[in-house]
Amino acid sequence: MRKQKKRTPLRRVLRGLRWAILLCLLFNLIATYAPFARLPGLDADTEQALATRATEMFEDRATDDRAMIIESSQDALYERLRLIEQAEREIVIVTYENHDGESTRDILAAALHKADQGVKVRFLVDGIAGRFDHMGGDLFRAVAAHDNVEVRFYNLIKFWTPWKHMGRMHDKYVIADDKAFILGGRNMFDKFLGEYTATNRSLDREVLVCGSDCIRQLRDYFEGMWNHPETSVFSPWHQISAERCQKVYDDLAARYDALRADRPDLFSPCDYAEMTLPTRGVWLVSNPTTIYAKQPVVFAQLAAMMVRAKDDVVIHSPYAVLNRYMRDTLRAVAGKVPVTLMINAVENGANLVGSGDYLCHRDEVLSTGVHLLEYAGGKSYHGKAMAVDDQLSVIGSFNLDLRSAYLDTELMLVIRSPEINAELRSYMDALHADCRAVLDAENACIPEGLTVPECPIWKRALMYLIGALMQPVRNLV
Repeated sequence: MRKQKKRTPLRRVLRGLRWAILLCLLFNLIATYAPFARLPGLDADTEQALATRATEMFEDRATDDRAMIIESSQDALYERLRLIEQAEREIVIVTYENHDGESTRDILAAALHKADQGVKVRFLVDGIAGRFDHMGGDLFRAVAAHDNVEVRFYNLIKFWTPWKHMGRMHDKYVIADDKAFILGGRNMFDKFLGEYTATNRSLDREVLVCGSDCIRQLRDYFEGMWNHPETSVFSPWHQISAERCQKVYDDLAARYDALRADRPDLFSPCDYAEMTLPTRGVWLVSNPTTIYAKQPVVFAQLAAMMVRAKDDVVIHSPYAVLNRYMRDTLRAVAGKVPVTLMINAVENGANLVGSGDYLCHRDEVLSTGVHLLEYAGGKSYHGKAMAVDDQLSVIGSFNLDLRSAYLDTELMLVIRSPEINAELRSYMDALHADCRAVLDAENACIPEGLTVPECPIWKRALMYLIGALMQPVRNLV
């Protein structure tokens, strides 16, 4: 007969503690998902307003807005340094992710130099980066301590409010006074900016705009986010000492001097009107800014544009995670005009969750009738762009997935300009040369000379596993 273990007080406490931890984890999982279990549709007034605006986008308008595409990561860093240098009153820097690194220090060096001259600098960062990247290190704490610098976080992640965790700010842009701004999909660290690292670099795209009309739109949006009820002022765990703070300032000042000596052209007055191309209108498209489930305004605006296309539509997104509404929209557009959709090949992508969901739903993406391309050029593609006919170009932060549609704040710029459209299409075509065309569930056409990166068996199996596990909660993908 088996001897029964005696339940000591310690054993009972440990058992109770295990149950408490399990119940706490279960509560956190439920509370994290619950606000997004039901995704809202569009109300009739919003749908009508977006349709009216889409019609306006196909009509020429008088505007002083001019634009240029920033395609390479090196140019993305250089143009940020040039833009910051032009500021005389205020610099606004907004990003989703912001890690310490060489390019980050370049930007902070330039911004702090302007702050020393009396220019106001405002940083707005998503609360995940704020919690894990800004709170502890000397770099961000010292910059935030400068008299002319203010840092705020959108929805700072707090472990005791899990129902707020999924509402993220995915916006990325830089504004200098009312002169110009840069907006797109790049986060602020070495993976996206500069050429400091030869590996783990991501391809992306941005646009620089100068002119009064669209800058006013973006500034109004920024002020709303800056003063949002869920935006909080930077408050580090502990204050940085004056000596450590000064060391950061000295290091950044020396870095600024070195940058200026190496590339003096980036720190000279520039004429953005001469550098850019004319437009016939630039529109800012944004999601609602609530931290909870949103109406899919950005996707619906893009949909309203696509259904009005007369020639073709080309869409670039890192991943495609679609629900029925999004699939039906693509199917309706592809029934009228040719639609090309380029995403990462799973061998190429950096997001295991997005790749895993795509492996589970690739047949559904194909069923929309789009010409599906999988980019296999060796670097992960992070760009978000769309070309509609030969007039409209769309560039910004919106991924073709449920998270961008319903959960995150997102920004896209719609630019009416045949010159910008032609340039965007040339960049898209260059990427298409490194894509395999998916013919059906079993077959794909690989261009001659393209070597698709190998995907280890363990990685593909992991993607399938993650994709399968995420199906009950794919609203969060």
